[in-house]
Amino acid sequence: MKVTKQEYSNMADKASPGSKTWKNCLCAFLVGGLICTLGQLLFNVYRNAGLETVDARCAVSVTLVGAAALLTALGVYDNIGKFGGAGSLVPITGFSNAVVSPAIEFKAEGHIMGIGAKMFVIAGPVLVFGITASIVYGIIAFIFHLY
Repeated sequence: MKVTKQEYSNMADKASPGSKTWKNCLCAFLVGGLICTLGQLLFNVYRNAGLETVDARCAVSVTLVGAAALLTALGVYDNIGKFGGAGSLVPITGFSNAVVSPAIEFKAEGHIMGIGAKMFVIAGPVLVFGITASIVYGIIAFIFHLY
């Protein structure tokens, strides 16, 4: 059976799922906004509990990273990620998830070769490029006195 280009294009259009860009954007906005709102709420709680601003910010980061790690271990963060997409990846909780997920996946290979070696498989490149970019920016800022 010979199919023309037009017929193939029609079949491909019919078989391809429709784009859900607006829905995905809305879900990402809601999840990311909810995580950030939770962070602000935690900050207010810690400040009202008597912590200084710097200490309250640190406590918020630790709480969010810990909560994301726990939710990842329980399999809940995967569902949040499926619903919220990039909204669950961008905040600090996404980094926690990126470190804990491979650690859980490879724990059967042992503490050293499994968890230790595979923990930064996903987050490692982010760290490498983030640190490298900050060093390059620092050198440029130093050379051109941008500080």
